[in-house]
Amino acid sequence: MMSDPTTPAASTGISPTAKLSPGLPRAITPIGSSSGPELPYPLKIEGPVVKGFGRGSKELNIPTANIPVEGLSVGGREEIANGVYFGWAGLDLGQKGNKELAKSASGNVFPMVMSIGWNPFYKNTKRSVEVHIIHTFPTDFYGTHMKLLVLGYIRPELDYVSKEALIGDIKTDIEIALVSLERDRWHVGELGNEGRWVGEF
Repeated sequence: MMSDPTTPAASTGISPTAKLSPGLPRAITPIGSSSGPELPYPLKIEGPVVKGFGRGSKELNIPTANIPVEGLSVGGREEIANGVYFGWAGLDLGQKGNKELAKSASGNVFPMVMSIGWNPFYKNTKRSVEVHIIHTFPTDFYGTHMKLLVLGYIRPELDYVSKEALIGDIKTDIEIALVSLERDRWHVGELGNEGRWVGEF
Protein backbone atom coordinates (compact mmCIF):
# COMPACT_ATOMS: atom_id res chain seq x y z
CA MET A 1 0.00 0.00 0.00
CA MET A 2 1.28 3.46 -0.87
CA SER A 3 1.69 6.22 1.68
CA ASP A 4 -1.34 8.33 2.65
CA PRO A 5 -0.36 11.87 1.60
CA THR A 6 -2.61 13.59 4.13
CA THR A 7 -0.62 12.69 7.26
CA PRO A 8 1.30 14.50 8.60
CA ALA A 9 0.66 17.62 6.56
CA ALA A 10 2.61 20.36 8.37
CA SER A 11 0.73 22.85 6.22
CA THR A 12 0.97 25.83 8.53
CA GLY A 13 3.35 27.31 11.06
CA ILE A 14 7.13 27.06 11.23
CA SER A 15 8.98 24.70 8.91
CA PRO A 16 9.47 21.27 10.51
CA THR A 17 13.02 19.96 10.83
CA ALA A 18 13.72 17.69 7.86
CA LYS A 19 16.05 14.72 8.16
CA LEU A 20 19.44 15.00 6.50
CA SER A 21 19.76 12.92 3.35
CA PRO A 22 22.05 9.92 3.96
CA GLY A 23 23.69 10.64 0.61
CA LEU A 24 23.55 7.01 -0.48
CA PRO A 25 22.62 5.73 -3.96
CA ARG A 26 18.93 4.86 -4.32
CA ALA A 27 17.49 2.01 -6.35
CA ILE A 28 15.55 3.00 -9.49
CA THR A 29 12.48 0.84 -8.87
CA PRO A 30 8.83 1.56 -9.69
CA ILE A 31 6.52 2.90 -7.00
CA GLY A 32 3.29 1.01 -6.36
CA SER A 33 1.63 -2.04 -7.84
CA SER A 34 1.76 -3.02 -11.51
CA SER A 35 -2.05 -3.11 -11.37
CA GLY A 36 -2.20 0.69 -11.06
CA PRO A 37 -2.47 3.46 -8.44
CA GLU A 38 -3.91 2.53 -5.05
CA LEU A 39 -6.11 4.63 -2.76
CA PRO A 40 -5.94 7.46 -1.82
CA TYR A 41 -4.50 8.07 -5.31
CA PRO A 42 -5.03 9.50 -7.82
CA LEU A 43 -5.29 12.98 -6.35
CA LYS A 44 -6.15 16.11 -8.32
CA ILE A 45 -4.55 19.54 -7.95
CA GLU A 46 -4.88 22.52 -10.26
CA GLY A 47 -4.05 26.19 -10.49
CA PRO A 48 -2.23 28.85 -12.51
CA VAL A 49 1.54 28.60 -12.92
CA VAL A 50 3.14 31.33 -10.79
CA LYS A 51 6.69 32.59 -10.32
CA GLY A 52 8.63 30.66 -7.72
CA PHE A 53 12.00 31.30 -6.11
CA GLY A 54 13.84 31.32 -9.45
CA ARG A 55 16.29 28.59 -8.45
CA GLY A 56 15.08 25.64 -10.51
CA SER A 57 16.49 26.77 -13.86
CA LYS A 58 19.29 29.07 -12.72
CA GLU A 59 20.95 27.05 -9.96
CA LEU A 60 19.77 23.48 -10.39
CA ASN A 61 19.13 23.28 -14.15
CA ILE A 62 15.87 21.56 -13.25
CA PRO A 63 13.12 24.08 -14.12
CA THR A 64 9.93 24.01 -12.10
CA ALA A 65 6.38 25.21 -12.64
CA ASN A 66 4.89 26.40 -9.37
CA ILE A 67 1.28 26.70 -8.29
CA PRO A 68 -0.06 28.64 -5.28
CA VAL A 69 -0.06 26.70 -2.02
CA GLU A 70 -2.66 29.01 -0.48
CA GLY A 71 -6.01 27.27 -0.37
CA LEU A 72 -4.51 24.06 -1.73
CA SER A 73 -7.09 21.29 -1.69
CA VAL A 74 -6.18 17.74 -2.58
CA GLY A 75 -8.78 15.01 -2.83
CA GLY A 76 -11.24 17.27 -1.05
CA ARG A 77 -8.90 17.68 1.93
CA GLU A 78 -6.99 20.84 2.77
CA GLU A 79 -3.74 19.18 3.77
CA ILE A 80 -1.14 17.09 1.99
CA ALA A 81 2.09 15.80 3.50
CA ASN A 82 5.41 17.36 2.59
CA GLY A 83 7.49 15.23 0.26
CA VAL A 84 8.09 14.25 -3.35
CA TYR A 85 5.30 12.85 -5.54
CA PHE A 86 4.91 11.79 -9.16
CA GLY A 87 2.19 11.62 -11.78
CA TRP A 88 0.95 13.53 -14.82
CA ALA A 89 0.72 17.26 -15.53
CA GLY A 90 -1.68 18.83 -18.00
CA LEU A 91 -1.16 22.32 -19.43
CA ASP A 92 -3.73 24.53 -21.17
CA LEU A 93 -1.67 25.05 -24.32
CA GLY A 94 -4.68 26.59 -26.03
CA GLN A 95 -4.42 29.69 -23.83
CA LYS A 96 -3.48 32.94 -25.52
CA GLY A 97 0.28 33.29 -25.81
CA ASN A 98 1.06 29.56 -25.72
CA LYS A 99 1.55 29.05 -29.46
CA GLU A 100 5.27 28.27 -29.13
CA LEU A 101 4.62 25.86 -26.27
CA ALA A 102 2.05 23.98 -28.31
CA LYS A 103 4.53 23.60 -31.18
CA SER A 104 7.09 22.02 -28.84
CA ALA A 105 4.87 19.14 -27.76
CA SER A 106 2.84 16.35 -29.35
CA GLY A 107 0.15 16.70 -26.67
CA ASN A 108 -0.60 18.65 -23.51
CA VAL A 109 -0.04 15.97 -20.81
CA PHE A 110 3.44 15.22 -19.49
CA PRO A 111 5.08 13.11 -16.76
CA MET A 112 6.02 15.10 -13.68
CA VAL A 113 7.58 15.02 -10.23
CA MET A 114 6.27 17.38 -7.56
CA SER A 115 7.79 18.62 -4.32
CA ILE A 116 5.59 20.00 -1.56
CA GLY A 117 7.23 21.52 1.47
CA TRP A 118 9.73 24.04 2.81
CA ASN A 119 12.83 23.12 0.77
CA PRO A 120 15.04 22.96 3.89
CA PHE A 121 18.32 23.17 1.92
CA TYR A 122 17.37 26.76 1.01
CA LYS A 123 15.72 27.41 4.40
CA ASN A 124 12.47 28.63 2.91
CA THR A 125 10.08 30.40 5.25
CA LYS A 126 7.13 29.72 2.95
CA ARG A 127 5.72 26.34 1.99
CA SER A 128 5.63 25.77 -1.77
CA VAL A 129 4.41 23.42 -4.49
CA GLU A 130 7.15 22.97 -7.12
CA VAL A 131 6.52 20.81 -10.18
CA HIS A 132 9.17 19.60 -12.59
CA ILE A 133 7.48 18.69 -15.87
CA ILE A 134 9.61 16.13 -17.68
CA HIS A 135 9.69 17.89 -21.04
CA THR A 136 11.82 20.66 -22.52
CA PHE A 137 9.83 23.82 -23.25
CA PRO A 138 11.09 26.74 -25.37
CA THR A 139 9.67 29.46 -23.10
CA ASP A 140 8.27 30.10 -19.63
CA PHE A 141 4.53 29.77 -19.24
CA TYR A 142 3.53 31.83 -16.20
CA GLY A 143 -0.22 32.22 -15.95
CA THR A 144 -0.96 28.98 -17.82
CA HIS A 145 -3.53 26.79 -16.10
CA MET A 146 -2.00 23.51 -14.93
CA LYS A 147 -3.67 20.33 -13.72
CA LEU A 148 -1.80 17.70 -11.72
CA LEU A 149 -2.84 14.09 -11.40
CA VAL A 150 -0.81 12.76 -8.49
CA LEU A 151 -0.37 8.99 -8.61
CA GLY A 152 2.10 8.21 -5.85
CA TYR A 153 4.57 9.24 -3.16
CA ILE A 154 8.31 8.83 -3.73
CA ARG A 155 9.96 10.03 -0.52
CA PRO A 156 9.82 12.52 2.37
CA GLU A 157 11.32 15.99 2.22
CA LEU A 158 15.03 15.98 3.11
CA ASP A 159 17.86 18.41 3.82
CA TYR A 160 21.23 18.16 2.05
CA VAL A 161 24.89 18.83 2.75
CA SER A 162 25.43 20.29 -0.73
CA LYS A 163 23.63 21.54 -3.83
CA GLU A 164 25.13 18.64 -5.79
CA ALA A 165 23.55 16.13 -3.40
CA LEU A 166 20.17 17.83 -3.83
CA ILE A 167 20.47 17.75 -7.63
CA GLY A 168 21.44 14.08 -7.53
CA ASP A 169 18.39 13.16 -5.47
CA ILE A 170 16.05 15.11 -7.77
CA LYS A 171 17.47 13.31 -10.81
CA THR A 172 16.85 9.99 -9.06
CA ASP A 173 13.26 11.10 -8.32
CA ILE A 174 12.80 11.80 -12.03
CA GLU A 175 14.08 8.35 -13.00
CA ILE A 176 11.81 6.67 -10.45
CA ALA A 177 8.83 8.64 -11.77
CA LEU A 178 9.54 7.61 -15.36
CA VAL A 179 9.94 3.88 -14.63
CA SER A 180 6.75 4.03 -12.55
CA LEU A 181 4.70 5.78 -15.24
CA GLU A 182 5.89 3.62 -18.14
CA ARG A 183 3.82 0.66 -16.90
CA ASP A 184 0.55 0.06 -18.78
CA ARG A 185 -1.84 0.63 -15.87
CA TRP A 186 -0.12 3.88 -14.92
CA HIS A 187 -0.31 5.48 -18.35
CA VAL A 188 -2.61 8.49 -18.51
CA GLY A 189 -4.72 6.78 -21.17
CA GLU A 190 -5.49 3.91 -18.79
CA LEU A 191 -6.70 6.06 -15.89
CA GLY A 192 -10.32 6.53 -16.97
CA ASN A 193 -12.09 9.75 -16.04
CA GLU A 194 -9.09 11.01 -14.07
CA GLY A 195 -6.81 10.50 -17.06
CA ARG A 196 -9.19 12.47 -19.27
CA TRP A 197 -9.55 15.21 -16.64
CA VAL A 198 -5.87 16.09 -16.56
CA GLY A 199 -5.80 16.89 -20.28
CA GLU A 200 -9.16 18.65 -20.64
CA PHE A 201 -9.35 22.46 -20.56
